[in-house]
Amino acid sequence: MDIKFIKRDQLKEKPDETKLGFGKYFTDYMFVMDYDEEQGWHDAVIMPYGPIPMDPSTVVLHYAQETFEGLKAYRRADGKIQLFRPEMNARRMMRSNERLCMAVFPEEMFVEAVKALVKVENEWVPSQPDTSLYIRPFEFATESTLGVHQAKAYKFVIILSPVGAYYEEGLDPVKIMVEDEYVRAVKGGTGFAKCGGNYAGSIIGQVKAEKAGCAQVLWLDGEQRKYVEEVGSMNIMFKIDGEIYTAPIEGTVLPGVTRDSIIHILKDWGYKVNETRLSIDDLMQAGRDGRLEEVFGTGTAAVISPVGGLVYKNEELTVNDFKIGELTQKLYDCLTGIQWGRLEDKYGWTTVVE
Repeated sequence: MDIKFIKRDQLKEKPDETKLGFGKYFTDYMFVMDYDEEQGWHDAVIMPYGPIPMDPSTVVLHYAQETFEGLKAYRRADGKIQLFRPEMNARRMMRSNERLCMAVFPEEMFVEAVKALVKVENEWVPSQPDTSLYIRPFEFATESTLGVHQAKAYKFVIILSPVGAYYEEGLDPVKIMVEDEYVRAVKGGTGFAKCGGNYAGSIIGQVKAEKAGCAQVLWLDGEQRKYVEEVGSMNIMFKIDGEIYTAPIEGTVLPGVTRDSIIHILKDWGYKVNETRLSIDDLMQAGRDGRLEEVFGTGTAAVISPVGGLVYKNEELTVNDFKIGELTQKLYDCLTGIQWGRLEDKYGWTTVVE
C-alpha cells in the first residue's frame, strides 16, 4: 500500500506521562483512506491530526453507518514497540462492516496502516508503568444524501492517544449494577459488532448504574432478561467453585480480543472454562452460598477489571471481601507481562513495529 505523508508544521507538546488518564490527548498525525465504488480503497495518507470536513447530509450523521476498533501499542523495557494481536481487531472490524453493509477494510491493509502510523508516532508511545498508546481505527459512511440505503462512499481513519488506566480505580475492585429494564442486544441484531449505535444505546444503563453508586452496568440477555451477558465496556467472567463461566459468542456479545486471550491462558493453566449461559439467579445464589469466588471484566482499554460488588434489584453481593482475587491478579500479571514484553510470548500474539 502506497501511503502519502503530509508533514505537520509544528509538533505538539507531549503530555506528562504520569497524568495521562484515558483518551484525553491525541498525537500529531492520523491515517486517512477513502473508498468509493469506482476506485475502491484509495489515497492512503498520514496527515496532521485535525478536523474532518463533513457535509450536513453526510450519511453517518443520520443513519449511523459507523464501526470502530480499539487496540494498543506497548513500549518494552528495551525501547522497542509492539502490538498485541492486531489481526484479531482487523478481522472483527471486517465482520462489523459486513453487518452494517459497509465497505470492508482488508486485514492486511488494516495491520499495515496501524504499523505505519505507530512507526511515525513512535515517540508518543509512553514508557511509564501501565501506560500505552491507544489505537482507534474507525470507518464511517461519507456519502452526502438523505434516504436510508447502503452508502456508496466511506472513510477509514486511525487516531492515536497515549493513555494510562481506563478506570480511575485501576486494579481496585469496582461495584457493578445488573440492568433488568433496558437491554443491549438480541440475536440477529448488532450485538457482536463494534459500532457506535451499540454504545449509544447502552449509555442509559451506565447512567443508571452511576446514580446507584456503581462503576459499570452488567447487561442481561435481551429476550428473557435472565442470562448475564457482558458489562458496558467489557466482557465478564465468573469463577464459581473453581471453574470459569462466561457468556458464549452467539451474536449478542462482543467477541473480545482480551476475552479470547484470557480463555487461552486459563485453559493453558488447567482451568475449566464454561462458555455457557449463566442465569442471574444462579449467579446471585452462588454469591449467597459463598461459591462465587471471583468476578472480573476483560477488555482492551481496562485489560482486566476486578469486580468486588454486584447489585441486583434490592440485593447487593460482595465478592471476595471486595478485594482483587488471586486468579484475577495472576491473569493481569500474565497478560500485561506479554503485552509489555516482560514475559515470553509463547502464543505468538505480539508484533514488533519496525
